[in-house]
Amino acid sequence: MLNLPGIGLMQGLGVVFKNMTRKRITEQYPEERLNVSRRTRAQELVWEPGRCTGCATCVKACPQGNIKIKTSVGENNKYVVDQFENDEGRCIFCGLCVESCPYEALFFGRSYERSKYKREELIADIDEMTAADKERSAYYRPDLYDELPEQTLLIYRKHKRIL
Repeated sequence: MLNLPGIGLMQGLGVVFKNMTRKRITEQYPEERLNVSRRTRAQELVWEPGRCTGCATCVKACPQGNIKIKTSVGENNKYVVDQFENDEGRCIFCGLCVESCPYEALFFGRSYERSKYKREELIADIDEMTAADKERSAYYRPDLYDELPEQTLLIYRKHKRIL
């Protein structure tokens, strides 16, 4: 190794010039939204009431006790879900509720813009979890993987490497 004066300066300038010429990956956030990973465990749950039987397996699997379900007996002795709530302020997004659902009625969503001003607003009810505009994540549901858009977050497209 040569010990010439200015070698460190030249190495530093080499790094600067290398990064100056590469493609920029900065997105203009409010106008351009990034796609998160297809298998993300985002800050919301998506619930499909047509598949849910009210078995409460997700409630039993939740280590925090955030999910609350109230059911009643409907016609033909089938359970009808009257109340389904998730306290997303306390949720640790471990995915045990999604993994434990035997009827695939519970999914993680892909939304990452879920901030609220009050803690009470973080309790998601039936109407909020079944909205039609919710996009389901492929976490623990590999059949959804090909339907979702490719991740743009933290990927440098030219070399397909994670930064």
